Amino acid sequence: MTLRKTTISLLVAGTTLFAFNANAAIVADTTVTPNVIFGDGNANGGFAVDTQNNVELGLRAKQRYPAANIFPNGGTTTYTFEPGNGPGNTSPNRPLWNFEWSVNTNVAGGEGATLIDYFYILSIDTDPGVGTDYLFFDPINQPYVDNAIGDNTTSNGGGEVAALGDVSAYQSLIDENNVAQNSWWLGTFLDPTFDPNAAGIYHFMLEAFDQNENLLARTEMNVQISAVPLPAALPLYGAGLAALGFMAWRRKNKAKTA
Repeated sequence: MTLRKTTISLLVAGTTLFAFNANAAIVADTTVTPNVIFGDGNANGGFAVDTQNNVELGLRAKQRYPAANIFPNGGTTTYTFEPGNGPGNTSPNRPLWNFEWSVNTNVAGGEGATLIDYFYILSIDTDPGVGTDYLFFDPINQPYVDNAIGDNTTSNGGGEVAALGDVSAYQSLIDENNVAQNSWWLGTFLDPTFDPNAAGIYHFMLEAFDQNENLLARTEMNVQISAVPLPAALPLYGAGLAALGFMAWRRKNKAKTA
């Protein structure tokens, strides 16, 4: 997996939102369309999902140790885990959980957008404490990522993954299909600094935009390590600023290359 990514603490910029209902409720503890298409034996369900403008976005956190396919969210968008790493896990900084995401750009089927028609922001507050330190990047529009790719007919575990480093094959997949999914752990991005014993709350947000930077859909979740109360509205506020900062960074880089 090769990802271009950027970290920020706080950036503010203006952006235009179109045909996006900010008051639309995220549906908690639900399934994604068409199914979970990455890996084998990964159950559908447990996702926090927003569906708007024919785009479906899903996020969830999944227990990996000692048993998989457990989504401890109590029917909400907050997933709670114990600190530490799992039994039999030889990596000292790998936690009990993975975070997983799903993007479908044509949930209704028929003629519609493919993955390459839009761009996306995955925002992660990597500071579980009271501060915010956002990592944000586009998880799909990269030269190559080991995402599972498919369409509305793809069966459970049936997503196609381009051969490692095969840029041409990966670009063809996102050009021709409308579903992308993956399952990651934070150490992938923060290793060796990630501490699975750190108590607190990690906030995740996934957004989709059209090429005019109009927001199409947004979902979010919290991963709570140990019993730490969640400050009201703080994660959403911080992640919103992170997303706006990404937009400003993207426009700045466009200007440099124009």
